[in-house]
Amino acid sequence: MTSFDAAFTGGWIRRFAASVRATEPELTALDQRAGDGDFGVNLTTGLTTALRMLDEAAADGEPEDASAPLLTTATAFLDSVGGTSGPLFGLLFQRLACAVRETGPALTTPGLAAGTREGLAVIQRVGEARAGDKTLVDALAPAARALGACPPDAPPDTALVRAAGGAWEGVRNTARLRARRGRASYLGDRVSGVPDPGAVGIGLFYASADGGVRALAPFLEGHGQPSR
Repeated sequence: MTSFDAAFTGGWIRRFAASVRATEPELTALDQRAGDGDFGVNLTTGLTTALRMLDEAAADGEPEDASAPLLTTATAFLDSVGGTSGPLFGLLFQRLACAVRETGPALTTPGLAAGTREGLAVIQRVGEARAGDKTLVDALAPAARALGACPPDAPPDTALVRAAGGAWEGVRNTARLRARRGRASYLGDRVSGVPDPGAVGIGLFYASADGGVRALAPFLEGHGQPSR
């Protein structure tokens, strides 16, 4: 891959949507054990809206830079998704879009690193969650570290594979944590061994930059690690 433009980021969002559709039953089952049971539906709602908006933009034929699909997805989530995690994902997409635009018009590894770092910061500020609280922060923080450790000239697709690896490691770690935020914090040992659904959503997002995810089990068990 040599061109990291709107076609790349738009494809990333479409693969993310496909990954969520494929794993929605598993996401719902996880959230029924650790949350309100609506996480998979909320992700699907936001991404369905985002895909419709992306299709409308493509029909208009307006030129786009690499940030445009990310900003469209942010708008979809912030305007149409309820629950707790939906708006937090919207903030991540928004900060990614802003950072990519500032370093654009093409997608760059420094833009991805800055956007993920800034997204993490705003999510922690708004959600008041810290690493170790068993939330999506526990997957986003290692993704941010992985991107920050990449050389500035690293190809974005390679950097995103590393981010996905960090995110999935964080997802698996949440299964060993005691929840300190959200509904899961009231369930005590009942969620022991259950990975946080929001963290899984982060893993799906970064993994979908490189390809679709058809099932969660290989990633939750550590057998779906990116190889790049």
